[in-house]
Amino acid sequence: MRPRKRLPRARCASTAAAGVLLLLGRSPVLGHEAPQGWTYPFACCSGYDCREVPKKEVSERPQGYVIERTGEVVGYGDPRIHDSPDGEYHWCSVAGADDTRTICLFVPPRSY
Repeated sequence: MRPRKRLPRARCASTAAAGVLLLLGRSPVLGHEAPQGWTYPFACCSGYDCREVPKKEVSERPQGYVIERTGEVVGYGDPRIHDSPDGEYHWCSVAGADDTRTICLFVPPRSY
């Protein structure tokens, strides 16, 4: 077995610094992708807050969209509502939890 070569400390430090810069160089305006491949806006999704939800978890009522898990009503004119690029519901909630407030709601075209 050959002994491993040791890199000079300066080279190790510069390699580590380059790695950190690469990680930090990612644009903070990016979100993460929905299952169908479109990207959630970073304002809605800090990389993990959004997910597709079944149609039965969001209902349309006269007062707005109702998140069935929390009972929260998001009015039709609310700026948190966005058109869904794939025709499915996508819910963005604080920390991605099932019992917190809505950050954004992506909705398909209204049914009535």
